[in-house]
Amino acid sequence: MTGDDILHLIVATLARKMGGSTRRWRLAVGPIRVHDPATHPHCNWSVSPSGDARDIAAIEHLLDELRLSHPLVTQR
Repeated sequence: MTGDDILHLIVATLARKMGGSTRRWRLAVGPIRVHDPATHPHCNWSVSPSGDARDIAAIEHLLDELRLSHPLVTQR
């Protein structure tokens, strides 16, 4: 799975579960940062979500779930 794939999965899941447009959620999630697996062996990707407290909580909750099933991604 690539960083773009995980972003698409996050945005689609949030739009389905929370409502709103995929554009809105893509802006709230922000870009996926892929880190070197040598320095981040358990999960090599991260985001810096923005928005109100409800949006950030929804994003963080979903990220916790996805990091278990997709801990490592590739750049592209």
